[in-house]
Amino acid sequence: MSTLPEDIILDAPLGDTLGDRYLSYALSTIMARSLPDVRDGLKPVHRRLLYAMRLLKLDPNTGFKKCARVVGDVIGKYHPHGDQAVYDAMVRLAQEFAVRYPMVDGQGNFGNIDGDNAAAMRYTEARLTEVAIALMEGLDQDTVDFRETYDGEDKEPVVMPANFPNLLANGATGIAVGMATSIPPHNVSELCDALLHLIKFPNASIRKLVDFVPGPDFPTGGVIVEPVENIVQAYETGRGGFRLRARWEVEEGSRGAYNIVVTEIPYQVQKSKLIEKIADLIHDRKLPILADVRDESSDDIRIVLEPKSRTVEADVLMESLFRLTELEVRFSLNMNVLDKGTSPRVMNLREVLQAFLDHRQEVLQRGSRYRLDKIEHRLEILGGYLVAYLNLDEVIRIIREEDEPKQELMRTFSLTEVQAEAILNMRLRSLRKLEEMEIRREYAELEEEKAELEELLASEEKQWLAIADGVRGIKARFGNKTELGQRRSDFADAPTAEIIPIEAMIEKEPITVICSDKGWIRAMKGHVAVDDSIKYKEGDKAKFGFHAYTTDKILLFASNGRFYTLGADKLPGGRGHGEPVRLMIDLGNDEEIVSLLPYKAGSKLILATHAGRGFMTDADNVVASTKNGKQILNVEDGKNKPHSVIQVEEGQDTVAIIGRNRKLLIFPLEEMAEMNRGRGAIIQKYKDATLSDIICFKLEEGLSWEMKGGKTRTETDLTPWLGKRGQVGRMPPHGFPQNNRFK
Repeated sequence: MSTLPEDIILDAPLGDTLGDRYLSYALSTIMARSLPDVRDGLKPVHRRLLYAMRLLKLDPNTGFKKCARVVGDVIGKYHPHGDQAVYDAMVRLAQEFAVRYPMVDGQGNFGNIDGDNAAAMRYTEARLTEVAIALMEGLDQDTVDFRETYDGEDKEPVVMPANFPNLLANGATGIAVGMATSIPPHNVSELCDALLHLIKFPNASIRKLVDFVPGPDFPTGGVIVEPVENIVQAYETGRGGFRLRARWEVEEGSRGAYNIVVTEIPYQVQKSKLIEKIADLIHDRKLPILADVRDESSDDIRIVLEPKSRTVEADVLMESLFRLTELEVRFSLNMNVLDKGTSPRVMNLREVLQAFLDHRQEVLQRGSRYRLDKIEHRLEILGGYLVAYLNLDEVIRIIREEDEPKQELMRTFSLTEVQAEAILNMRLRSLRKLEEMEIRREYAELEEEKAELEELLASEEKQWLAIADGVRGIKARFGNKTELGQRRSDFADAPTAEIIPIEAMIEKEPITVICSDKGWIRAMKGHVAVDDSIKYKEGDKAKFGFHAYTTDKILLFASNGRFYTLGADKLPGGRGHGEPVRLMIDLGNDEEIVSLLPYKAGSKLILATHAGRGFMTDADNVVASTKNGKQILNVEDGKNKPHSVIQVEEGQDTVAIIGRNRKLLIFPLEEMAEMNRGRGAIIQKYKDATLSDIICFKLEEGLSWEMKGGKTRTETDLTPWLGKRGQVGRMPPHGFPQNNRFK
């Protein structure tokens, strides 16, 4: 067994080491994977994909190449990750329903809006689009920095020159460690207008910029119903969201009948899952006013919704569907980006636009200096050519007779090494008189261009004029006058049609709710007698049974002090033994069902524990909206174990409580402590005893209990047992049941 040399073993605390390693991983995820660069709006995988395709000369005017070839180059040279991940990124760049301005022109099966996957990379082909070309214009002119690839054998751009506002135009999403980004796509024509305004007025307000960029422009269209104030606030802070709805229209039929046709669905919603959800609503009778849904889509979206009756209002039906399905979504805005590729931060709209303009200025300056260097080099060569033409005979003599013609030319005519080398490399056919005239013309043109570039680099005002011309050029190529650039998402106010509550759509039918001792629940049709005729599983028995309606909510109180809410219409039918209630809510197997009762809006509930504590709360307070339930009673690790829940009926004004020590106490209901959550106040004091039963009743009607033989006795003179909450009480009247139960 080999051992490691002692000089490479580090003695360090485990916590510090783990922290350092995790920090390195987090930084790598943030900087090199999940967050886009504010300048070109690209993540590394997208940048490497486009660069590899450029080197393969996959221009819009050339033929396609297999995607497998592109993916191979990307993972072999630039991006050492899984081929499927790279191909998935490439597919998304080609999907017109996923990217507002596609950067890859795909040929073959690249997936669809139903959520079907693209064909394997060996079957599909691709090339770049004009948008991608604009993004990389000037890449060979030293406009951006290059860095070594992961293996050091090649170079790759750190950022693209980005002659296209890609970050906002195409948007971006990503989840890093401890942070995320979510930027919806926008209309490039509107972005160009905002950029031109910002060039002219660098301190323009966000509200003014929103006049030019009113909101996102999604590839799949739809209608944005977010208020203008919320949109402005989102762009001011860099965080917010946009409500996006499907676009729909009414198709009139015969005899007043009609259908609703959805022609555009929200961004990133899969059509097949959307239709499946609507079909489930119809099947589960959660939307009784909708009769049928059909998918008649071909190249265009066409989802047909058939109302149950022609009397159903289209606005009401659609508002219900917007509430229940992904026909309405909320797309979040979180403009968390890498500022100059180094530090992540959340930017507002003006900062993002200004960062793009600053990058374009740097690209312009670097490109101009690069061109200036090239011009000066060419002028140097042309100057040498002119010297050669003026002294042609002497130049020819030196070349023919001298042993070192290069050095002699430099000495005789005061030429640079570059000029002498250029003269020696001249072809004989270039010695024509016409060629000399062409050189003089080129020299003059380059001198003029050099003067313009020097003037450009010396004047920031002229730089911004040049940048503005570039922005106008992008608007002309991809703006709203082109088919690609026309706005697809519209803006509208949310309709004010009254939404029908789901409960109102459920047909009201009488049911009998049965729950066994082991927690098997069912709803039998009609109000049937809860007696021995109801059958249970072997080894199980009756525990709860009461009459209700399908429109009711059922409250379940468990031994963990939590209330759970069940929809009566969702309970399993009465055939068989029902289903375990634990499958419907998040209730542990070690927890017991304490009480099960129908919810009555506006009523009061009394919670009591075995220790004689309790309180009164509103029934509305205990209704839970999730499967996790709602904590109402603090059980204190089992020391305050729940005993029961009783519902206070209208007119009831008195509480009767009895302990296992057969001490009965009666006190006014108004003395019962009211709270929303807690462990409760003392209802009755015990010594070596616990609570046995508690009820609420009308004092003027007296206290009743069942006796042997099924008879009921009512005691009206309750003066001996009347007291205050928290007292011990006294022995019950003669004939009170030995089991200490009122019922």
